[in-house]
Amino acid sequence: MNAALRIMAWLLALALVALPVVAVVNGWIGADRWPLSRLRVQGEFERVDAAQLQAAVLPYAKRGFFAVPLEDAKHAVERLPWVERADVRKRWPDVLEVRITEHKPFARWGNDKLLSEHGRLFPVPKELAGLDLPQLGGPDSQVQEVTALYNESRQLFAPLGLDVTTLVMDARGSWSLLLGNGTQVVVGRTDARPRLDRFARMLPQLLAAAQTQPLVRADLRYTNGFALSWGEAPKAAPPASTPSPLPAPIAVAGRLLQGTT
Repeated sequence: MNAALRIMAWLLALALVALPVVAVVNGWIGADRWPLSRLRVQGEFERVDAAQLQAAVLPYAKRGFFAVPLEDAKHAVERLPWVERADVRKRWPDVLEVRITEHKPFARWGNDKLLSEHGRLFPVPKELAGLDLPQLGGPDSQVQEVTALYNESRQLFAPLGLDVTTLVMDARGSWSLLLGNGTQVVVGRTDARPRLDRFARMLPQLLAAAQTQPLVRADLRYTNGFALSWGEAPKAAPPASTPSPLPAPIAVAGRLLQGTT
């Protein structure tokens, strides 16, 4: 019995010593003590507004070193325009340290969003309304899949001197893209990568056979070939002494080519 009493006495004494320390560390008492007076910002960024950043973290710094809710401060910073990710820490005795990763636009997404280099979506800022970027689109849940096919498509067409300016997955999962020369490519829902690979391999032969006719549209939704629509070849300019005729309407002819290599 005496041993049990001694153990209880020791536990009580430890609790009396530890409780004030725990209370201070968790901000239960002395929340207004040791206020943070310095803000240290780290990270490479250009567009995050310094005044907005200071206003976002100031309410949390006022509570004192041991009472700062770091997660709340982190979320407040991440709600700022252009902030993709933030890490907030405190350094004794009076420093609040914020590390910021800024959004770096990679492409447009739909009508009102941008896609960052890290694959995150964010609203289009006013100052970037006219920024020249590739156009991607699809369900927000398919960002990684759309980005992956876009990167693969660029690698396929780059050796031909063609860029991919637009790539979209519609609500039914059907793919389409637009090449830098104006050719619209309808890929379909299945076997998107094999179809694009076969088309990219045959495209030099198709363009060579057409000579000066521009390829307007290519439909790859066929097992053994493509449906191609060609525009009218540009006409030679008339002599300077004669008046220029009105431009003729574009004639588009569709035909099916076998996909042999």
